[in-house]
Amino acid sequence: MLRQIRPAIVLLLALTLITGLVYPLAITGIAGVIFPRQAQGSLIEKDGKVVGSALIGQEFKDDKYFHGRPSATTAPDPNDSTKTVSAPYNAANSGGSNLGPTSKALADRVKDDVEKLKAENPSQPVPVDLVTTSASGLDPDISPEAALFQVPRVAKARNMPEDRVRELVTQNTKGRFAALLGEPRVNVLEINLALDAAASK
Repeated sequence: MLRQIRPAIVLLLALTLITGLVYPLAITGIAGVIFPRQAQGSLIEKDGKVVGSALIGQEFKDDKYFHGRPSATTAPDPNDSTKTVSAPYNAANSGGSNLGPTSKALADRVKDDVEKLKAENPSQPVPVDLVTTSASGLDPDISPEAALFQVPRVAKARNMPEDRVRELVTQNTKGRFAALLGEPRVNVLEINLALDAAASK
């Protein structure tokens, strides 16, 4: 019996060592050499200070900034640990709201958001990504249409010409990966940093 158990134990230990330690360390090392920025979290710096990641959205409420997609992430309620409270872009609790198409709470929230956005820019249809959450709740990007929809508000709040703000949207629009995968997108943090830089000139 020991002759049968011993090889199984040795194989278990060897595979645990290879797949649980050697392989992850090797891949991490290779990624750090080939993709150093991505391996460190795609961090974005301003004046030598980290202000965020290109992979995780942030909440911007001020009219002078572009706003991202709604986020459904939550955190424990500090007053009652059995409940949760809204915590937009909480990377420690990534996930959607899990509300389905028949949910009244979801329908009411979307309706309210659409009405607010229509009041902001009544001449344009509201882009769907400005009123729907992503599956992760952390989406850092919006569609070019969603960015262009916000141009009048941002331009007015910053006292900038709309054409200049549209130009920044165009400059910060990323295309499909390898011209095939994904959709054109605008990173909200990056365009807001570009806005701040343009305003300071």
